[in-house]
Amino acid sequence: MTRRVLQIAVPIACVAVWWAVSAGSTNFFFPPLRDILETFREVWIFDKLGSDVVPSVARLLVGYGLSAVIGIGLGLFLGLHPVARAFADPLTHFLRSIPAPALIPPALVVLGLGSGMKVFVIVLGALWPILLNTIDGVRGQDPTPLEMARAYGIGGVERIRRIVLPAAAPQIFAGLRTSLSIALILMVISEMVASTNGIGNFVLQSQRTFAIPEMWSGILLLGLLGIALSLIFGAVERRVLRWHRGARQAARAR
Repeated sequence: MTRRVLQIAVPIACVAVWWAVSAGSTNFFFPPLRDILETFREVWIFDKLGSDVVPSVARLLVGYGLSAVIGIGLGLFLGLHPVARAFADPLTHFLRSIPAPALIPPALVVLGLGSGMKVFVIVLGALWPILLNTIDGVRGQDPTPLEMARAYGIGGVERIRRIVLPAAAPQIFAGLRTSLSIALILMVISEMVASTNGIGNFVLQSQRTFAIPEMWSGILLLGLLGIALSLIFGAVERRVLRWHRGARQAARAR
């Protein structure tokens, strides 16, 4: 109960302090929170919702979804096949060492300014935590259930669905959570570098034209978007891993 109260009270207190400190501000670059909120209402609720927010969220979700599908699928394969993992290991470490923003120039040359370039950059950055956590989750599971499955003739997709995936799920979700924040960051960076719409492009253009309240309203929107995505992810994670929490609580009670 105390934790829930703090989760609500701390953000409210921060907003109240920001409002009070900035109320009398005459600094052009740090306008009062009241002005930022008014600009937020005008820009993001009425004006730019369809032209900037929807494209940004669509790119984020597509890129993140592809990262999850590729990362989990490839991670399961490499985790279950040591020989394939040994061959893929050097390439995996090389590719994940390349910062995703460094791939924007070649992606621009090949894919142009469209959404495909942004999705590609998001996938290239958000893929690795999911992939590596899936591999570790598969490799680190107890071999006894797998041996029992072989003994009872359970193999292929059924073995993965009933034994491998549940055992690796906690680590997979840890990778998915990390990748979600990376995907949001890369969405903004790709839109700032090369885009004609999107939240990142709006924030950058507002800064360049000295539309400071608009710039701050875009930053505020990104923060709210990150919180919303985190809350949704947390709800899904709690539902999917309900059995895992129950098992941990039972183990502590012993």
